[in-house]
Amino acid sequence: MKAARDDGYCPPRWQVDERVSIAFDDMLRRSIPAHDEMRKAVFDLASRFVRPTTDVVDLGCSHGESLVPLIDRFGARNRFVGLDCSLPMVSAATDRFRGWIDAGVVDIRHHHLRDGLPPVRASVILGILTLQFVPIEHRPRLLRQCFEGLLPGGAMIVVEKVLGATSAADGVLVDAYTDLKRRNGYTADDVARKRLALEGVLVPLTAGWNEQALTAAGFGSVECFWRWMNFAGWVAIKC
Repeated sequence: MKAARDDGYCPPRWQVDERVSIAFDDMLRRSIPAHDEMRKAVFDLASRFVRPTTDVVDLGCSHGESLVPLIDRFGARNRFVGLDCSLPMVSAATDRFRGWIDAGVVDIRHHHLRDGLPPVRASVILGILTLQFVPIEHRPRLLRQCFEGLLPGGAMIVVEKVLGATSAADGVLVDAYTDLKRRNGYTADDVARKRLALEGVLVPLTAGWNEQALTAAGFGSVECFWRWMNFAGWVAIKC
């Protein structure tokens, strides 16, 4: 359900259309704390698990920012699969990786994660700020399919926006995050409009819920490797 203001205004639900796709990378850098450090940590960890002749899968690949450094490092030794439900994102990623796609190294697909994970033989699966957009009822099944799609010793790397463990703690984290966005050039109205537009679209859960869900999916080792206020990242290993 859309959230409404007291004056009756009801903002459109947030969606990754062509306008959002064009501004997406800049938006992430202004909205995600320690964005570049998080990306580097994801790359460093993923690189430790990539094995030759296996799939490297990016759930919600957007423009392919997470895949680029891995392709640069491992190249034709692997197949890189990017999945996204936004047609503008798929188009942009397809244009970006055209040469690699023609060579059979990269596979960019229009795919809704609520429909599950396509068959893969993966050593690494990335879910960077993605699960929070998947309806809650579909997340456990998707995580189980990710576990099953990984080879033994493979890893799933997850980064999510999270709720505080209590309403009081969550309020502190949200206030700190709002301050960060204002320092990065967003006005109070920008922040409010984005929050209303994302209501019911981006649904974060607690860090504990995410860790329990990964464990329930079958992962024998789940470790938090990055945390800033209400964002967290985990590496989950298939032992």
